[in-house]
Amino acid sequence: MEIAEKLGAFYIGKLYDLQQNSLRDAPVVYDARDLTTHAVVVGMTGSGKTGLAIDVLEEAALDRVPAIIIDPKGDMTNLMLTFPDLRPADFLPWVNKDDAARKGMTPEEYAKAIADRWRKGLAEWGEGAERVKALKESTDWRIYTPGSTAGIPVNVLQSLKAPESGAEDEELLREHILGTVSAILGLLGIDADPVRSREHVLLSNIFEYYWKQGKDLDLSELILAVQKPPMERLGVFDVDSFFPEKDRFGLAMTMNSLLASPSFQSWLEGEPMDVGNFLHAEDGRPRHSIFYIAHLNDAERMFFVTMLLEQVISWMRAQSGTTSLRAIVYMDEVFGFFPPISTPPSKRPMLTLLKQARAFGVGIMLATQNPVDLDYKGLTNAGTWFIGKLQTERDKSRLMEGLKSVSGGPGATREIEQAISSLGSRVFLLHNVHDSSGPHVFMTRWAMSYLRGPMTREQIKKLMAGYKTRSAGEARPSTGALKRPKATRAPMGMNSTPPAIEPSVQQAFLPVRRAVEDAIRELSKEAGRDVSPKERHLLYRPYLYASAAVHFYDSRRNVDKGEEIALLAESPGGRGKPDWDESEECKLTPDELEDAPEGEALFEDLPKGLERSKAYKTLARSFSDYLYRTRRVNLFYNPALKMYSKPDESERDFRIRCQETAREKRDEEIDALSEKFDKKRRRVEKKVEKQQMKMEESEDRYNALKRETYLTAGESVLGFLVGRRSTRMVSTLSRRHRIASQAKANAEEAKQEIESLKEEIKRLNEEAKEAARGIGDKWAEAVSEVKKVEIRPRKSDIDVQFFALAWVPFWAFVLDSGEVKTYKAYLADFSKGFGRI
Repeated sequence: MEIAEKLGAFYIGKLYDLQQNSLRDAPVVYDARDLTTHAVVVGMTGSGKTGLAIDVLEEAALDRVPAIIIDPKGDMTNLMLTFPDLRPADFLPWVNKDDAARKGMTPEEYAKAIADRWRKGLAEWGEGAERVKALKESTDWRIYTPGSTAGIPVNVLQSLKAPESGAEDEELLREHILGTVSAILGLLGIDADPVRSREHVLLSNIFEYYWKQGKDLDLSELILAVQKPPMERLGVFDVDSFFPEKDRFGLAMTMNSLLASPSFQSWLEGEPMDVGNFLHAEDGRPRHSIFYIAHLNDAERMFFVTMLLEQVISWMRAQSGTTSLRAIVYMDEVFGFFPPISTPPSKRPMLTLLKQARAFGVGIMLATQNPVDLDYKGLTNAGTWFIGKLQTERDKSRLMEGLKSVSGGPGATREIEQAISSLGSRVFLLHNVHDSSGPHVFMTRWAMSYLRGPMTREQIKKLMAGYKTRSAGEARPSTGALKRPKATRAPMGMNSTPPAIEPSVQQAFLPVRRAVEDAIRELSKEAGRDVSPKERHLLYRPYLYASAAVHFYDSRRNVDKGEEIALLAESPGGRGKPDWDESEECKLTPDELEDAPEGEALFEDLPKGLERSKAYKTLARSFSDYLYRTRRVNLFYNPALKMYSKPDESERDFRIRCQETAREKRDEEIDALSEKFDKKRRRVEKKVEKQQMKMEESEDRYNALKRETYLTAGESVLGFLVGRRSTRMVSTLSRRHRIASQAKANAEEAKQEIESLKEEIKRLNEEAKEAARGIGDKWAEAVSEVKKVEIRPRKSDIDVQFFALAWVPFWAFVLDSGEVKTYKAYLADFSKGFGRI
């Protein structure tokens, strides 16, 4: 089937017959303008909602509609993996090597299988190479990584610009201030109520003071304004009464600590929060800006999403009205950002967009796999619902309940409920208020982008290498094209220019972290006097930097752990291999390495052979072999309990856990033992009760007969005295005597039986106590034995992700005597790390 391209029509799949479980040859085409009334995608993990969202965004790109894509999980970065030629070599850098290993394939074989699968899938859905090529060329694709330099960093706080519009409208301005202040305080870890919180009130008034005048703020100016507010009163109180100076200083210190934190510096670098720039390239092409935030913690995510949405609102209000789809704002997982009860900072701007964005042609599309944590009342304006497979009946019930409150939703009819229960992977129920023939059930088309799953920051860095720019504005150099420093006179054994190296050799430079003055002080300390070196140079020495991801898996021992390791080793000479055993772990990640030397620098001679790229394959293999030989996950094992420790669990913690488990097992056995002996005791106690009744009945019988015998005997004596002796009466007395004697004997027998049964109960109690002691001793002994077990990785689970010739900086000093002293320049502590001193 060939797809007839039509502007404003999004080809997202084909109709699906649930009763026949078959695909119909009827394309589902979604009108782009319908997205201006917003869309919601609901479906469990594996339902295909990410694929559906990518389909919609691909169609938007083909239709030249720009988009802001918020990506909390890392899946949406797959939009940049489009390969028109569908060559295995295009897929190879991005395939998951673990998936290949699990399928018993090499990465090359797996890449070919994926390429064949994609070619076949696209053909079956009427999509060819030309359509993929058009997608790739139609839009400028970018990945932004706030708080990281893996992609394009975003300068969030350096300039808190006054809104482009809304300064005249106090209500709109205060809404913007509310979101901005809530986001900043959330990042500081302050859960502030906009009305009751002094911090929120103070910051809001500061922003309002400056923004009403059209003045921008940066974080430094904001900190100073906290200490010395530009206004004299807040409400009826003066500022110092409302928020004492000492307390304001504490807030300023908290904000300053954030600003001074090295980890926060990346928030102050990169492109400004310019929504217009996020939506269109310099040449006017539409841009799809993917904001990868998977690496951020919850507070940082909330802060960034809120700030971004506030900027979208500000940009949106500066646009003219339209009925066409101007732009899309998509969030891949809205869980936690739009809850039904609480009001996190992100909720207000999200509600504002859902209510107002339609008038400006901005379509909001939200996706979630958690229908329970969704404010359905806030989604009453959503005109399109894509409902996929749900995980539990609770999810379905909550969705159906929520849909009752959504005026534009599909309702909660029995037909809808039955359809939702029958949905499979990639099959969705589509309800569109603009389509009177719906709702429809359809299967999503084959995505043109390679859906490889979430990307890591290292992969994003690799993907965005051609897009990133240096802070000074110059283009980022390629791997082999190094910036050559200015020539300088070099001591013996050093060169003023980098050695000639093949361009394909990956090179990196460790950053200079130690000032030269500190090195001179160290030199003077060694000499025991102040030393003024005749010459000083920044010297780079060749090392090998290698980083890898190592995965440990053992289902029997419940081990599924990954670790990342980076090592720095002295470069070998000739055909030798580095001594990885003598290497040390490097705390710098590949993201933190530099692409060029700093300023004027000297270079040590490069060992022979390292100028050629083929040498590094062998060296990288030796690194992988070293990791296979040495990397282990050490576990503790308790044979009696058949328990293994968790990775990274200490022996102490494991023993405590064993004790807890042994106690649980001991209690279970004692409970079973008690139940067993209780049954025996109950049987014996029933016998005791029976004998007790027998004894009591016999004693009662005996006493009754005894009384009757006394009366009869009295009558007999009286009759004898009056001359009325009766043979019958004598016989009665004799019979009663025999019966009474038997009753007495029965009572005595029952009494003896009771004593015997009580002895049996006592014996059972002793047996139970002894058995319980045995159980206690057994589990106490079980805890004591702990063995050590090593889990080694499979060779296929070692992924060398980055291997480079690393130039390590040293401060080199030429003394008056001609002696050269060198000190490490890349560590804050000279006593640690590498280097010959």
